[in-house]
Order: sequence, then C-alpha cells, then structure tokens
Amino acid sequence: MKILKSYILKEITVAFLFSLLIFTFALVAGNLIKLADLVINKGVDIIEVGKLFLYLIPFLLSYTIPMSVLSAMLLVFGRLSSDNEIVAMRANGVNLYRLTVPLIIGGLLLSLFSIILNDRILPESHFASRKTVKNIGVKNPAAYLEAGTFIKSFRNYIIFIHEIDKNNLKGVRIYQLQEDRPTRTIIARKGEFITLENQNAVKLKLLNGTSDEPNPKNPLNFYKLNFNAYYLTLDLDESITSSGYIEKKPKEMNFREIKQEIKKLGLHHIDAPALIAEFHRKISISFASLVFVIIGISLGIFTKRGEKTIQFVIALGIIVLYYLLMAGGMAISLKGVQPIALWMYLPDIIIAAIGIILFRNTVNS
Repeated sequence: MKILKSYILKEITVAFLFSLLIFTFALVAGNLIKLADLVINKGVDIIEVGKLFLYLIPFLLSYTIPMSVLSAMLLVFGRLSSDNEIVAMRANGVNLYRLTVPLIIGGLLLSLFSIILNDRILPESHFASRKTVKNIGVKNPAAYLEAGTFIKSFRNYIIFIHEIDKNNLKGVRIYQLQEDRPTRTIIARKGEFITLENQNAVKLKLLNGTSDEPNPKNPLNFYKLNFNAYYLTLDLDESITSSGYIEKKPKEMNFREIKQEIKKLGLHHIDAPALIAEFHRKISISFASLVFVIIGISLGIFTKRGEKTIQFVIALGIIVLYYLLMAGGMAISLKGVQPIALWMYLPDIIIAAIGIILFRNTVNS
C-alpha cells in the first residue's frame, strides 16, 4: 500500500506541475501581448511594465493552481482506470478510500496555501498593480487610454480618439460637460499629450480643428472657431490620480481590513453585502483545490478514459461550472439575500457533494 501511495502521489505531482505550467503559460501569453503593446506602441517604461507582470503572477496562480489540481486528478486516475489498474487494486483488496487520503491531505495543504495567497499576497499585488497603472496614467496618459472608446478619465470631459500612437493622437473629439450650458464640442484632426510635472493634470495640444466657443453676448449660444493649434488643460479624474490616498477596493483588502471596514459601516447602520461576500469568497475559492481533488478522483475513475484531450475537456467543464456557480452566488449575495456566506460556499458544497457521491458509487459498484 505504501509503495502504491508513493507511486500515485508521484504521478499526480508530475501531472500537476505539467498542468500548472501549461495553464499559467497560456494565461501569461495572453497578457504579455498587452504588456508588450505598452512598451512598443505606447512608450511606457519597461520597468513599470515589468512590475505589472510580477503583480499579475499571484492573480494567475489563484486560478491555475485549482485548475491544475483537477487536471492532474483526471489525467492520472483516468489512465489508471482505462488500464484496468483500479480494477486490479480492488481485486487485490486495496482500499480506495485509504489510497486517496494522501491526495486529500495534499489538496488541503494547497487550499491552506491558497488562503494565504488570497488573504495576503493577492490583495497586495492587486493594489500595487492599480497604483502602478495610475502612475503610468499620470506620466503617460496616452498609455492609460484606449482608442475607439469614450474616455471619461478627465474631470468634466468626455474624449473620443480614433487612433493613439504613443503620445500622438488622430481624430480627436472632446465634449465638455457643463451644468448650466449646452455641451461644448472640440474636434481636431491631430493632437498630442503634454505631461505637466507634479500636477494632477495634462495639457492637450490640438492641431487643425474647430471648437465651440460661447457667444459673449449670449453664453448659452456657441459659434464655431477654426484653429491651427489649440491648447487645453485637462484635470485628471480621481480614478487616474496617483498622488494622495487611494481607497482600497474589497478585492484589495485582507481578512482583517474587510472585518474592520464592515465594523465601521455597522456603526453607521450600513449593510455591506459586497464586503461580506468578498470575505467568504476568498475562503471559498481557496478551498477549490481540495474540492477539485475530490471530484477529480471520482470523475477520473468514473469516465474510464485515458485520452488527455477528453480529460482536459472534462476539467474545463467542471471549472466553468464552478466559476458560474461562484458568479451566481456573488450576484445573489450583492442583492443582500441572506445568508450571504451560504451562497459563497455553495459552489464548494455542490462540487464536493457530486464528487463524493460519484466516488461512493464507483467504489461500491
């Protein structure tokens, strides 16, 4: 039994590391394209982009670790089942319950590590990443902005830019929102951002365009002004300002900070379903590794198929189901439907229950 446990544990470890490498590489590759675009096309400092990459790793691991656990279980136990090794074990009196104990313990250890990851490492990296992005936005506003979308990062202005090439802009439309006057419109063929040092603002130089200017006799009416060059100073919205205090989002708080925030709001008789849901979500998703061990063993034996492609498809189906249940639980929790904790732990309960039932039926069949 000891040799058999060591053999299975070794196979699971190799499959887990292989799956972790594949999943992490796949997710990293997708994000590397965006990060490379910041350096190549938008002129962002490579050191700042490197920071964003490092801050991204904990976020990816929070997903790829449980995904890799599930894939490893399906691959190894699917192969054992298809080679009739499970049948041979049972014929020789091997207790499958005892055989899976080391794997359950391993899943529990990974879940405990995930609690640390989701409580300490991930919130700090997410918060640091947001501060880095804001810092990039102040130093290089064009890198923060997306072409072809309505940009609302500047106070009292909405901007639409057709093309952005580093600091050079093409097809610029600016809408100035005014409470007591109609919206003012400025259109320019070209433009560029000019960074203002130590200020929460940027200067925009516009070339070859028209602007709505208020009529001195009647400010509610505008007349068109053609210009060759037009300078406009834009105040950065709080969402892009890096100076001063930055309020943490629930995902950027650890357990202690969430509890403190709930307590503060409670003193003012304010319910905080989002904070309560986030607290329990961090715990629930941390135990995804343990839950995936349980259902992975069961499905691996139950399917009796050894093909890696089929095993990955099954793993993807379970992962999608799990996160759909998590998203549904979060949506219900945010509406304040009680008990909030139950909705967040429901995905773990459902997936684990399915795994236990399948395993018992397989063992007793």
